[in-house]
Amino acid sequence: MTEAEEPQGELTLRTLAMPADTNPAGDIFGGWVLAQMDAAAGIKSAERARGRTVTAAVKEVSFKQPVKVGDTVCIYCSVSHVGRTSMTLYVECWVRRQFSQERQKVTDAHFIMVALDEHGKPRQVDVNQR
Repeated sequence: MTEAEEPQGELTLRTLAMPADTNPAGDIFGGWVLAQMDAAAGIKSAERARGRTVTAAVKEVSFKQPVKVGDTVCIYCSVSHVGRTSMTLYVECWVRRQFSQERQKVTDAHFIMVALDEHGKPRQVDVNQR
């Protein structure tokens, strides 16, 4: 990763890493980071589908940097593909280090989200909608 790299997509979720979210070593749990990414994917996909969506799969997550207590966690999302009932979102997690302007990419993944109808069954996503 180069310093010139910028987040891709729209800032969808921003939160603060807190002590309650740490592992015994004092770093933020990876599962907590994934939960933030999943929440952001849910927000972005529901906006795109104009209704309820659920996470069907998450592909290829690898952590490049730790998240520390006090870091501002920023989740960026972009819709990379829309199918008949599902969509793929590219989700990046970046942090702004506490008391600093330093920004680092922590991880990224592709989230496959499925649009559901009022009965919980997959429904069509309008591919022409933006």
